[in-house]
Amino acid sequence: MKTKALTIAISLALLPTTSVFAQSDLATLEARINELESRLTQNEQTAQQAEQKASSFEFHGYARAGLLINDNFNGAVGTGPYMTAAGALGAPVGRLGLEDDNYLEANLIHNRVMDDGSKARFKIMLADGVETNNEWTADDSQLNVRQVYAELSSLPSFSGAFANATLWAGKRFDRDNFDIHFLDSDIVFLSGSGAGIYDVQMSDSWKANFSLYGRDFGDIDSSSTDIENYVATMNNHIGPFQVMLSGMKSADNQDRASEAASPTQRAENGIHALFAYHGDSFYGIQDGFSKTGILLGQGLGAELKGIGSNGDLNDDAKAVRLFSYGVTQFADNWRIAPALMAEYSQDRIKNNDEFIWATANVRFAQELTENFEMVYEGTYQYMDMDNSVEKAKGSFYKATLAPTFKLATSAGFFDRPEIRFAVSYVDWSSELDDYAVSLASDASTMGNGGETVFALQMETWF
Repeated sequence: MKTKALTIAISLALLPTTSVFAQSDLATLEARINELESRLTQNEQTAQQAEQKASSFEFHGYARAGLLINDNFNGAVGTGPYMTAAGALGAPVGRLGLEDDNYLEANLIHNRVMDDGSKARFKIMLADGVETNNEWTADDSQLNVRQVYAELSSLPSFSGAFANATLWAGKRFDRDNFDIHFLDSDIVFLSGSGAGIYDVQMSDSWKANFSLYGRDFGDIDSSSTDIENYVATMNNHIGPFQVMLSGMKSADNQDRASEAASPTQRAENGIHALFAYHGDSFYGIQDGFSKTGILLGQGLGAELKGIGSNGDLNDDAKAVRLFSYGVTQFADNWRIAPALMAEYSQDRIKNNDEFIWATANVRFAQELTENFEMVYEGTYQYMDMDNSVEKAKGSFYKATLAPTFKLATSAGFFDRPEIRFAVSYVDWSSELDDYAVSLASDASTMGNGGETVFALQMETWF
């Protein structure tokens, strides 16, 4: 309609001003209008095609930064989601009010679309994290390229089950990792360098991903790539269910020198499995979502969260982890997010070591105005640890109160940015004082409990 009106207006402007038109003049006018309309239509189509073919760029990011102060008005260090003695085992506690680092991620993405509809995507992710509060942190910086990879999709050469598949290669986090945000803990985290294919349509309700990742084993201060772990994965999504199976192989891992592994044999093989249910409601009770599942691992697969990332595991290592969490609004202006995670493992690093831990966390949000809410979080963690040298059993407790400002409190738990103030009280059983799990080079120690921590923090993602 706009094109028609525009062509008529232009054509009329080109005609001489007369009161009466001859029949031939009218025919000429109509021909001119039709010709001009055709040209404009062609120009519109050309512009649309050019827009589709044009490259596009995206920028995404995550960041948190702020102050953490203990009750002696010193910097609170050694805190965070993995501050407990079980933290070295991957046991998290509620993160609200405990994070003492300034951390950022910057994601740069380039997209390209061809005439035949095929697509390419390139991504690079930069990340840095420091604990110093100074503005110049070059000496403390851990700036790193965490991801760099390319994807190809909608390829005309693909058909059948592969018609909508995406090929990728490079260094990356697996696309289908997922986490419990309130614990700052991935449920499963697959990463490394390799290649794979996503979204192979096995049936109407069944999609599968296939990948091969490589990860290096070696001393933290070494750049050696002699010993590598290769992880082959098939990740299946069948309706709301997820079944992820991984097998891994690391040749000559037993020969890698380490005090922590003696006198046991390091694993050179491993298996890992995830079975999960992704609910589109809060446990079938009301609106929201929930996720529940179990992870199993043996040998190199006994590092249940970071698949294939721990080369110090015993050949007989075995572990099982349960998890469940959800989010819902249970009353006017009130939201709740409970989370549960528990693990049992044995023969991890030494023969006859045995570890049990369980974390229960709940976060509430009370919307007081359009831009202000009170956030409350409580955590309880139980641990029973025997590293075959020393034993400890006890509990950890945390309670946090956090006045929070945001653009729209009604947008829910996951809307950012947020500016929050927090006060937390943490305590634990005296049996856990100064206990160290001592897992290879990763040891978590705890001082004495009964401490109040104050926090000022911003967090954002986009």
